[in-house]
Amino acid sequence: MARVAVTGVTGFIGRRVAVELSRRHSLIGLVRRRRPRVPSALAGVDFRSCDLFALEDAERALAGAEVAVYLIHSMSPATRGVQGSFDDLDLLLADNFARACAKNGVRRIVYVGGLIPEAGELSAHLRSRLEVERALGGHGVPVVALRAGLVVGREGSSFQIVERLVRRLPAMICPAWTDTPCQPIAIDDLLRAVVGAVEDPEVKPGAIDVAGPEVLTYREMLERTAAQLGKRPYLARFPLFTPKLSRLWVSLVTGAPRDLVAPLVESLAHPMVAKRRPSDPSWAQGRVGFDQALAAAFAPAAQIDEVSVEASVAPDAVDRPDPSVLCVQRLPLPAGATAAAVADEYLRWLPTATHALVRVRSEDAQRFHFESPLWSEPLLSFRRADEEPSPDRARLYVEGGALASTAPSDTARLEFRCLGANDCVLTAVQDFVPRLSWSAYAATQAPSHAAVMRAFGRHLEGAIGGIQDFSRPPG
Repeated sequence: MARVAVTGVTGFIGRRVAVELSRRHSLIGLVRRRRPRVPSALAGVDFRSCDLFALEDAERALAGAEVAVYLIHSMSPATRGVQGSFDDLDLLLADNFARACAKNGVRRIVYVGGLIPEAGELSAHLRSRLEVERALGGHGVPVVALRAGLVVGREGSSFQIVERLVRRLPAMICPAWTDTPCQPIAIDDLLRAVVGAVEDPEVKPGAIDVAGPEVLTYREMLERTAAQLGKRPYLARFPLFTPKLSRLWVSLVTGAPRDLVAPLVESLAHPMVAKRRPSDPSWAQGRVGFDQALAAAFAPAAQIDEVSVEASVAPDAVDRPDPSVLCVQRLPLPAGATAAAVADEYLRWLPTATHALVRVRSEDAQRFHFESPLWSEPLLSFRRADEEPSPDRARLYVEGGALASTAPSDTARLEFRCLGANDCVLTAVQDFVPRLSWSAYAATQAPSHAAVMRAFGRHLEGAIGGIQDFSRPPG
């Protein structure tokens, strides 16, 4: 019996994984809410409340875990306080998780991602899955990455899109992507693969493709789904791919958010077929055919008793300000640069980029003030973290300023995070409460910050000689 931590235990895959693993292992369930509703079979699980966007929360929540199952994706639209693309948010989450696992001595991470085609430029959706896989392995913990095709199950987001198209349209124009081959997998087969990856002592770190026994086109999936539902929609072929038009009509017909539909539709251009290797374990080979998986998905749902559980909170956990800002952006990583060097370059570069509308005044080696001739007090005041645990992380804590809330916060910060495995720098504004109203902040301060960071990214792209360009301390 192992001590297994599972993320996403209230989700479509996570709750099934958690129930199965709780029968054979000591389980830690990581949740965001203090009182989540879970299947009654999980009533005795050690639930821990944590925000995985916060590294310190992740470190506390994973204490004592031996194996960790990572089932998080940021595909849904963000809340108003969260600004950033889904792939950048996913990257920050994965890096936090990997660092926390390394600190707690976790011996294996199991990750469920997507099948990766062998050729062609990846869509943003598939590229993000691959980036997360690399980020999870970026801090020394062995990762078993299960690359899965479309998951056939009642609550699966991709499967629900297919089902709603069939249920709601008597006729469909089928673009070229409907002839793309794919290899779906039944939820029961995916569950068996996750359990195998957790328990198999012989499994080696690396990627393993997991898929069902049949290769189908999306058109064939639509036709067979329609047959299961007793429908006969008219399917007319259209020779073009038309991703923009497909995003629009799929979103309108299914009701799925465009931010969820867009990256999924872009991925449909890629053949999603599993690559088989002689070394693959037996549990990686799906057994359930597509029609059988459909029948299970459409069968009357069994009544599952749910209970509210109280998730524990570490005694030293920080109460984060609410409403607060999380803003994540990706920048290029200059060769050899540390996070502190990138932060120093940002402080030095900012006045030149804003034509002195924003000046950076250094009080000492630890404190900096962003000032403007248009305002009598500093816009923002920062303090460097007293000590950084590694050269790939640098934090500037917000201590005040005209643009910051008067309510004190010990955690509001601008952070620079180097991800060598993904050749990038993440910048993150976290736990920051603006003094401006949300509408004013969204119209002024937020887009200004994003524009400045984009410009800084272009500056980093032009750095010649890598770290040598960042050798001077900020003035």
